[in-house]
Amino acid sequence: MAVSPFDDLRQDDWDAMVSTHITGLLNGIGAALPVFRRQRSGQFVNVGSTTAHVVKSPQAVYAATKTAVKVLTEGLRQESGPDLRVTLVSPGFTHTEGVGKGASPEAAAAMIRQRDEIAMPPSAVASAIAYAIAQPDGVDVSEIVVRPTAQA
Repeated sequence: MAVSPFDDLRQDDWDAMVSTHITGLLNGIGAALPVFRRQRSGQFVNVGSTTAHVVKSPQAVYAATKTAVKVLTEGLRQESGPDLRVTLVSPGFTHTEGVGKGASPEAAAAMIRQRDEIAMPPSAVASAIAYAIAQPDGVDVSEIVVRPTAQA
């Protein structure tokens, strides 16, 4: 989550986000889909972000990659058929060690302060994923948006 304004021209960071969020997701689908098809069951749980719903500066590139995750997940859901389930979990501000990584020192400090004030625990995301997985066969939770109540 290398957050930076466009003027910083951090193209290596942009490439890393695309590689992780988009190419990584496609590689995971490519690995799991044939197995799921053979066994006639399976569930994809992809992790998006609330930035796919609300873009805030300077997170445009990150938001774009997470929007791609949302679109790819929906396309996969439409193609999955009755035997597979596809869920997108879109977390908001979560208290992780990645917050502020790759940002300028000033931006990183601001993000870490905000994380320590309002971010939800990672267990909230895990609970959302567990909820989607726990549904009975034939029930697909398409998307869960989970965020701290203090997040605008």
